[in-house]
Amino acid sequence: MTWKIEEVEKTPKLKDPVLIEGMPGIGNVGKVAVDFLIDELDAKKIYELFSYTFPHSVFVNEENMVELPKIEIYHANFKGKDILLLAGDVQPIDEVSCYEFCEELLKIFRKLKGKEIITLGGIGLQNIPKKPKVYCTGNEKKMIKTYCEGTKASNDLKGVVGPIVGVSGLLLGLAGKEDIPAISLLSETFGHPMYLGVKGAREILKILNMKMDLGIDLKDLDKEIKKLEEDMMKKTEELTDVSKTTAINKVKNKFGKETSYIG
Repeated sequence: MTWKIEEVEKTPKLKDPVLIEGMPGIGNVGKVAVDFLIDELDAKKIYELFSYTFPHSVFVNEENMVELPKIEIYHANFKGKDILLLAGDVQPIDEVSCYEFCEELLKIFRKLKGKEIITLGGIGLQNIPKKPKVYCTGNEKKMIKTYCEGTKASNDLKGVVGPIVGVSGLLLGLAGKEDIPAISLLSETFGHPMYLGVKGAREILKILNMKMDLGIDLKDLDKEIKKLEEDMMKKTEELTDVSKTTAINKVKNKFGKETSYIG
């Protein structure tokens, strides 16, 4: 078994759903954004994904009980728009499992007749950015233009973004092979493994809120910061050395010592 996929709740009939991915990565920018959307949109879990390729660790939860790491897909319907939200405790930690995961995810996406994909991630800087910039890239120029027009997102990534490692990048490439429009919104954040990029997540959420008309109140994000920090930093501490270091080292070996991890 490489991937075990469990449908935990029968999926309602969806109309052109958009998938938003936010997995752990630099500053956990994407994870903070997607976890916030899950709460704000009252999203319901529809799938759980598990693999033996996950880090060989468990989490201790608030009830002092252990939990295996997991990846989940949620569904929300807002103003008639169907949104799929991909969240998780970990990313696949090697190349093969990441490719296999993205392929399995695209199978689910096609089954649900998905329309387009948006991945979220962070760009690690040496210093904490006061006003994080957001960059946009993808596999279709029209979609990139849509999310840059009228927002602060920039599609001028030359000299800023290197290889986009992990699900946030690979999903764009594999979706492109199947003619599925996909973009990535990448926000600047501090590159320290213990830093939580809430400001970067907020900038990405502003763009999603505007372009998708989600009607979320970003002031609520400030109220969530303390809880997010407590929950996220605990899990980041537990798995950073296992998963992120492995991924970074693999990339450095391939692209050189100066390559920074993005995801």
